[in-house]
Amino acid sequence: MHESIDRAKGLIESLPYMQKFRHKTVVIKYGGHAMVDENLKKQFALDIILMKHIGINPVIVHGGGPQINLLLDRLSIEPSYVQGMRVTDGETMSVVEMVLVGKVNKEIVGNINHCGGRAVGLSGRDADLICAEKLQVNKKNDEALKDAPPELIDLGRVGQVTHVNPEVLRALDQQDFIPVIAPVGVGEDGQAFNINADLVAGAIAGELKAAKLILLTDVAGVQDNEGNLMQSLKQNALEKTIEDGVISGGMIPKVRCCADALSRGVKKTHIIDGRVEHAILLEIFTRDGIGTEIV
Repeated sequence: MHESIDRAKGLIESLPYMQKFRHKTVVIKYGGHAMVDENLKKQFALDIILMKHIGINPVIVHGGGPQINLLLDRLSIEPSYVQGMRVTDGETMSVVEMVLVGKVNKEIVGNINHCGGRAVGLSGRDADLICAEKLQVNKKNDEALKDAPPELIDLGRVGQVTHVNPEVLRALDQQDFIPVIAPVGVGEDGQAFNINADLVAGAIAGELKAAKLILLTDVAGVQDNEGNLMQSLKQNALEKTIEDGVISGGMIPKVRCCADALSRGVKKTHIIDGRVEHAILLEIFTRDGIGTEIV
């Protein structure tokens, strides 16, 4: 009986947050271990369905780097990276689109629907949802050549978001469907671009003026130099924190994605540990939340 009462109290404590976010949009970047572990995949699907049933509008953007590498390996195609970004020639782009759109996206949609939800899979090419252009990357000159003009690196079909057309997402929301989006954009030539999923999630959250952008990762959140979790960060302090070396490596593009989303009108952004069961619910429906919030 005491256990049942505690559960009821937990529901009551969640009530203010359910009321606050009802009819609001929450964009979730789904990736990392949460997409691999079978138990976590099911918990993620149930979390999303619960959000939809209580009136929150979840929009999912997913990654799929490990799955892409697995197929590339089977096809004996050696992946190549420059400054942490996948070089995407025509052959690799075909594999990227095949895996992200044809496999990973459909698995996520299938999991949600199997658990009782109503999910629809999309890529950025559907209804020109994500318009993109080629990402320009400069080669880092060494100190002796610091005055030389920057040299461009050709990453192939790696893109950046230029515009989001949200009409299809709004139409799906009106019919109570859950959009699941693969981070493949479309260029002016009609061809596909491979785009970082964090950046796609941030751009979509900004266009929809989402109440929250949540990035699922495989770490507890942003940590200081001693490994302590930084529960809250201010947008205007991020660059100083990066310059000081507190934020480094793969966390830099994530926090910059959050900062950009905030500049586009998103209310709050969060970097949380997707390895924790029901991480999304813990963030949205508890007072302290989990991970790091950037506001």
